[in-house]
Amino acid sequence: MTKIRSTYTRWLENLTVGLLLLTIFNVFIDVVLRYVFNNSSIALQEIEWHLFSTLFLLGISYTLQSDAHVRVDIFYANLTQKKQALINITGFVIFILPISLLVAYYGIDYSFNAFEISEISGDPGGLTHRFIIKSVIPLSFILVIISGFIFAHDNYKNLKGENT
Repeated sequence: MTKIRSTYTRWLENLTVGLLLLTIFNVFIDVVLRYVFNNSSIALQEIEWHLFSTLFLLGISYTLQSDAHVRVDIFYANLTQKKQALINITGFVIFILPISLLVAYYGIDYSFNAFEISEISGDPGGLTHRFIIKSVIPLSFILVIISGFIFAHDNYKNLKGENT
């Protein structure tokens, strides 16, 4: 399990860092085109928000996997490790899992509909194949579910006293 977790975490990390670098490069090219060459591209601007959206959506599972997500630490930090583990498992079962399952389920239909109608950008010169960015939604929440199970498993081991 540790090797799978490590490989999965490294893959998520590489993916999010790669998307961040692509986003930075894309914004740099867009700024140079706009302010140096007085030229702009609608497609390039749309790629910016597509990359940012993908970075954000896939980054959710990475932050959960790395236990770097936001929580209210005013009470949590003062609890024992076992109580923290219980809160983490409960939060996964009550909040993360049901919401992620719903978004993944409805996101698949949402992206498939975009594929069926060959949805494209409404802007002239915009991107085609809008289903690609829409398919990142269910994919990201499937990855959140996977990360959540790994996170819950690690917390279960802490709860049982088998520190990872």
